[in-house]
Amino acid sequence: MSDRFRITLAQLNPTVGDLAGNAAKARAAWDAARIAGADVVALPEMFITGYQAQDLIMKPAFVAAVQAEIAALAAACADGPALCIGGPSVGEDLKLHNSYFTLQGGRIASVVHKYFLPNYNVFDEVRHFSRDMMQGPVAINGVRIGMPICEDAWYPDVVEALEESGAEFILVPNGSPYFRDKFETRLNHMVARVVESGLPLIYLNMVGGQDDQVFDGGSFVLNPGGVPAVQLPTFDEVISHVDLERSDAGWRALDGDFARHPDSMEQDYRVMVTALRDYMAKTGFKQVLLGLSGGIDSAIVATIAVDALGAANVRCVMLPSEYTSQGSLDDAKAVAENLGCRYDFVPIGKTRDAVTETLAPLFEGTKPDLTEENVQSRIRGLLLMALSNKFGEMLLTTGNKSEVAVGYATIYGDMAGGYNPIKDMYKTRVFDACRWRNANHRDWMKGPEGDVIPEAIITKPPSAELRADQKDSDSLPDYPVLDGILQILVDEDGSIADCVAAGYDRADAKRIEHLLYISEYKRFQSAPGARLSKRAFWLDRRYPIVNRWRDPS
Repeated sequence: MSDRFRITLAQLNPTVGDLAGNAAKARAAWDAARIAGADVVALPEMFITGYQAQDLIMKPAFVAAVQAEIAALAAACADGPALCIGGPSVGEDLKLHNSYFTLQGGRIASVVHKYFLPNYNVFDEVRHFSRDMMQGPVAINGVRIGMPICEDAWYPDVVEALEESGAEFILVPNGSPYFRDKFETRLNHMVARVVESGLPLIYLNMVGGQDDQVFDGGSFVLNPGGVPAVQLPTFDEVISHVDLERSDAGWRALDGDFARHPDSMEQDYRVMVTALRDYMAKTGFKQVLLGLSGGIDSAIVATIAVDALGAANVRCVMLPSEYTSQGSLDDAKAVAENLGCRYDFVPIGKTRDAVTETLAPLFEGTKPDLTEENVQSRIRGLLLMALSNKFGEMLLTTGNKSEVAVGYATIYGDMAGGYNPIKDMYKTRVFDACRWRNANHRDWMKGPEGDVIPEAIITKPPSAELRADQKDSDSLPDYPVLDGILQILVDEDGSIADCVAAGYDRADAKRIEHLLYISEYKRFQSAPGARLSKRAFWLDRRYPIVNRWRDPS
């Protein structure tokens, strides 16, 4: 038996449904492993299909196509290292499983099925898969490797069973999506498994965006005692070779690549850029446009778009009314010029006059109110969607999580669009993100460095500018108060009593709770957006549209 073992970690970015493309990526990683003299190359959970495939995984024709692709991959990789890759399989029980294949010698040498199926946050695996009995380790070139799939390593049971049945080290393939500070959560769980089992552990995660989720990589290797030996970068595709040596004390991983991870603000910003970049690339869109109002939300979205796609692929459109201030006009133009992207100026006055005249007979005898304000927003949505249709540019929406929560956005108006990069970022954090981006530039950004967002945009009072002298604070509590209450009600699933205990006014909390619940129908029709937290609006938080319950506390 060999006293050295080399495993190639392929921290790569699959595309859901692109079976041939994902297989090609796996084959390229296998080629790199073969050249490096590896014993095995490992790819993440469900890599052949992309993750999460949701109900696509339930189509028999899709699963059959996966099986054919796996068989072809096994045949193509017959002469060289073993290849481990995640995908769906139909087990001996004739049920569908989340599985991990080991391909060696031109065939499927083994298949391991996931035991613990996550059914919380964004996961619906109980809907899609069946659990199987716990299985033993897989032998590759005389070494017995435990392969708990993602969630199976978050609890002691599966790893304990693998250790007791002779596993010599643990390989954990993952499709673990980002939320803020999640790396520490993963690391703590894996350290616990290492301490309990006494075995080295290799944690392999995928990277890339899929709808609202971003997989952040950050794969790592731990030696017994929880001592780190390897740590791969976040968000980047990486192929890394990890060497293990066996002594009388068992296997130990040698020190290898070790990347330092950025702080949470940089990771949040990178998620928003990655989510948009991959959403565009994987859906086939090349260019975007957005309404640039001179406010902070559209400014950060424009910056994210340029960082993701390059200035040549971003169109900014100012659509002023008589309520648009000169400051907003100047600020919007400055953002577009700073970023180097196209800037179009499309006044909406004549269109608004035509709509007002058309509705005048029906509105006779009524007073102007929110209806007239929303007409402006819907005119803007109409014009932006016309540009999108004409030029094939996807429209970005620009509502932050605070506005999405309380419905401070106009359905069929400024909510129109295909993607919202800041959907899960509260307004107060948007300010922080703008300041961070002005002060920082990274090589993964396609936009220019420096103060791309004018200070005036960051410091002026937020306003929708739909009526004279309007401020957001006319309709909502100040954003630090609003966001603090929303943090309790949404992110913590807290109560009105919890808000009061935290020092917030009960009347404010009750009002925000009411707005939160009555805005559910808008969120059902809103564009997807990058998930940054454990309680993002969409799969993380599912509430009925019709809901008359209110917290009595």
